[in-house]
Parts: sequence; structure tokens; C-alpha cells
Amino acid sequence: MLIIRQPPSARRPYTRMRSILAVAAVLCGSLLTAGASAGTVRAAVAANFTAAAQEIGDAFTAASGHDVRFSFGSTGQLYAQISQGAPFDVFLAADQARPARAEDEGLAATGTRFTYATGAIALFSMDPDLVKGEATLRQGDFTRLAIANPEIAPYGAAAVGTMQALGVFENLRERIVRGNNIAQVYQFVTTGNAELGFIALSQLAGSATGSHWVVPPDLYAPIAQDAVLLATAADVAAARAFLEFLRGEVANAIKHRYGYGPGN
Repeated sequence: MLIIRQPPSARRPYTRMRSILAVAAVLCGSLLTAGASAGTVRAAVAANFTAAAQEIGDAFTAASGHDVRFSFGSTGQLYAQISQGAPFDVFLAADQARPARAEDEGLAATGTRFTYATGAIALFSMDPDLVKGEATLRQGDFTRLAIANPEIAPYGAAAVGTMQALGVFENLRERIVRGNNIAQVYQFVTTGNAELGFIALSQLAGSATGSHWVVPPDLYAPIAQDAVLLATAADVAAARAFLEFLRGEVANAIKHRYGYGPGN
């Protein structure tokens, strides 16, 4: 039998091609695995937590590869959307009542609710000389005072509670203008549509503009903010991972910078 052997130089192109194809297959498989494991979390978040949530979301994405898409609004508005079937995975409220209600009504996964932050309020004005503690409310040297709608926004309820505790609510009632959420209240004040307003302390993080008074916490009910996994996302690994990250040290450090207590 005649056996014709190819010289090594003739075999090298084929060998090299097989090696390239093998490496390409491994790389392709790695990319597909990474794509399959990454996910998107759809988060309904109370407006007061906007800046902190965005920073936490960036940190979570960097750590996990999962993306987070936020929808911000008042807790009442977000809950109404959830109850009507809005496609959210997690709910970060500005109170405890609505996440608990979501559990009771079967809208949230049982046993996933926890307090992720404790909020605080401040009286704020763009005028550097206007806010001088509670005396500002007692003296009433202003025309309009902005607060979030207390019927749907816990920070608005805290503002009303503060004024009632100080005994000035009835005197100021006619001067109050309501925003749908705490972000709109901040906009009212910064654009001059109201001389001052009750905002979330977190909205003043890193700002030296105007004047403000951090309201003593004994003047209003504690603003414990709960998060919960929604029932439609009970099997969404990325959503569970985000809530776990929200309870961790990195997220708690971010919350602290924005004036929030860490929750539990």
C-alpha cells in the first residue's frame, strides 16, 4: 500500500484553522452564557429616593451585570399602577402601608418585604435668608408653601404632621400648594413657584443653595420605607438580586450620603 504523507508545512493551515474555530466557539459560548445570565429589573420607586436609587442602580449593574430600569413617582400613584397590572418587578415605596397591602392583595411575593430606608424631611427655600427654623412657619413671611399631596405621598403627610405639631397648620392652610410627589415640590421651590416647601432631606445632598431647616424627627411620624418583590417577578433572579443588593453595605453607604437611615 502506498501511503502519501503531507509534509508538516502543508498540514499547518488546517491545524491553525481548527484552533481558531475552537477558540471562537469557546468565546461564543461565553458570550451566550453571559447574555443569558444578565437580566433587567423594572423598579417602581418613590420619588424621594430618585437620586439614591440611580446611584445604587449603577453600583448594582457594575457588580452584577444586571440592568435596572426605574420608574419614579408618588407611592400612591405607583401602587395604583401596580394594582392595574403595570409591568414592574420590585416596588420601593415611601411608606410601609402600601407594600404590606400589596402582600395582602396578592400583588407581592410573601415574605419579601423589608424596610430599605428611613427618610427625613426639611423645610427648604432658594432664598438664603428665608428659612430660620420653625420660626419661619410661625411668622409666615411668605405667600406659598409647597408640600407633596399628603393623600398619596408619605412625605406630604409628614409635612402636614409637622405643621400640626407646631400648631400652625390652620393658619397656613390657604397658602399651601400641592405637588403630586416630592420631586414636583422641589421643582416648585427651585423655579420660584413657591417661596419654600417641605422636601425630602435627600434632595439637599451635596447642595449649598438657599436655606433649609432639618425638621426634628419627633415632629412627624417616622418615614419607614419598605421594598417588596412583586408577585409577577417571583422567579426573576435579577429582581431578587437587586433587593438583596439594596440591603447590603454598598447600598447602605449610598443611602447614608443622601440622609437616609439604612432600614433593616
